[in-house]
Amino acid sequence: MQNNQYRTIEQDVLYALPKRLNRSNKGTYGKVLCIAGSRNMAGAAYLCAWAAYRTGAGLVRILTPEVNRVILQTLLPEAVLTTFDPEVMDWKCIRDAFDWADTAAVGPGLGREPWALALTRAAMTEFIKPVVLDADGLNHLSEHRELLTKREGALILTPHPGEFARLTGQKVQDIIADIPGQARRFAEEHQCICVLKDAPSAVGSLSGDCYVNTTGNNGMSTGGSGDVLTGIIAGLLAQKSLPLQAALLGVWLHGRAGDLAVKREGPYGMMARHLLEYLPEAMKERQEEE
Repeated sequence: MQNNQYRTIEQDVLYALPKRLNRSNKGTYGKVLCIAGSRNMAGAAYLCAWAAYRTGAGLVRILTPEVNRVILQTLLPEAVLTTFDPEVMDWKCIRDAFDWADTAAVGPGLGREPWALALTRAAMTEFIKPVVLDADGLNHLSEHRELLTKREGALILTPHPGEFARLTGQKVQDIIADIPGQARRFAEEHQCICVLKDAPSAVGSLSGDCYVNTTGNNGMSTGGSGDVLTGIIAGLLAQKSLPLQAALLGVWLHGRAGDLAVKREGPYGMMARHLLEYLPEAMKERQEEE
């Protein structure tokens, strides 16, 4: 990899952090819809929604099966819930949630069931506002690549190398040999933003530019870390960050929260929730500079 071929994501990306207004309310900072969670996977929905709130989104709604209602209302009472019976999908209720939202995070803990595919398909083809697609959303996309060509609104994909391998049909070892190049080529070819997660992660843009992150550590290699990143990016989109800005800033903040957390927790004991605990401090660094 030639250094002049890619740009790095440095601390100055913090200047893209959406500003807070003295005269504002929850509606000022946007509404995130998290299409996430399934039986035994409520935690992924919780981490994604919590991350969107911790990043500054005004309102977060979780669209999830009814089985998750009590768990999520207990863990995150600030979130609005729209639940459904996977056996009898209430599409009016689901489309009302689409109309309500400014952006959607799709996939964390969603599962591979037919109803989860139907939700992913609807989000990709009917929801024209920005979408962040992760986890099982990506797995459904890998089996239904036509959804990429049907997508009209802004799209940010956040695959790890295994998910990217399923998307592209390549071997993982070939992908990790050139993470920036892979992200750049996929983003340009499919006219989306590709956040290819690795150490370091890379962000490919629609124009063929690529950016390599400079934050993060191996303590972040833990379950739920990707769900947090998805929520961070969605939270920034809700506050009217442009998609590329949201991806770049989200990746940097995610890694910076991890760098702050590892100093206290150490790499062995870090969990995804620690990223959320330290995320406000990562964002606060901009305020301290001003």
